[in-house]
Amino acid sequence: MNENQNIEWKESWRDEYLKWICGFANAAGGKIYIGTDDNGKVVGVADAKKLLEDIPNKVRDVLGIMVDVNLLEENGLQYIEIDVPPYSNPINYKGQYHYRSGSTKQELKAAALNRFIMQKTGRHWDEFPIERAKAEDLSESALNRFRKEAARSGRVDEGVLNDTTGHLLQDLRLIDDAGHLNRAAVLLFHPDPEKYVFGAYIKIGFFRDNKGNLEFQDEIHGALMEQVDKAMDLIKTKYLKSTGFHTRTFPGGKRRSSQSKPSGNH
Repeated sequence: MNENQNIEWKESWRDEYLKWICGFANAAGGKIYIGTDDNGKVVGVADAKKLLEDIPNKVRDVLGIMVDVNLLEENGLQYIEIDVPPYSNPINYKGQYHYRSGSTKQELKAAALNRFIMQKTGRHWDEFPIERAKAEDLSESALNRFRKEAARSGRVDEGVLNDTTGHLLQDLRLIDDAGHLNRAAVLLFHPDPEKYVFGAYIKIGFFRDNKGNLEFQDEIHGALMEQVDKAMDLIKTKYLKSTGFHTRTFPGGKRRSSQSKPSGNH
């Protein structure tokens, strides 16, 4: 049997194999055999009985989990089986997160680590709290804009909309019990969300031709609730005019949009 998603062969024990145990625990679980060659043939391990005690203790102390460590024998040779169950919560090795993928172990970093932790915790990116952001820092105009639109849609109870900002955030699940705003609250209502979320702004550009020649561009900052309004207003008052679109009135009061000539791309 070859190494695969759930099997790893090792001739002797090294403490670095705790990373492999971490990887199995974060994936679908698996087994590591100590005292076998790369093809799974038992070659034996001299200190098998000592490893029966040492490995579970090291796994517990470093990874904080429990695994089954079994003493096996074949043709008079002893070897060790480490049976690692999958864990529903993220397991780390000294601050590193490892994951078993195919027959290899990978250390998760950056975006891959974020996705992994969110999947394990059952949370979405926008639900994570930002401890530095406070409810009193939010934009009143953005909050009022939300109240107005929510009332117009009829999807939110009017009593909730007339409540305090703190209660409104709680009803929308945008703040936790400790008073920490989550990313969604900051994006929607903070006057400067870029302090907490990189790239939280809208960029609009006008290209004169299909060669990528940029004629002009604008950046729209602030709370997302207000960014959308500003962006739509800018598109109507500046960018559509630059493309040659205009409105004409025809007999009968009907209005149609037309384009005098193609003058660019946006």
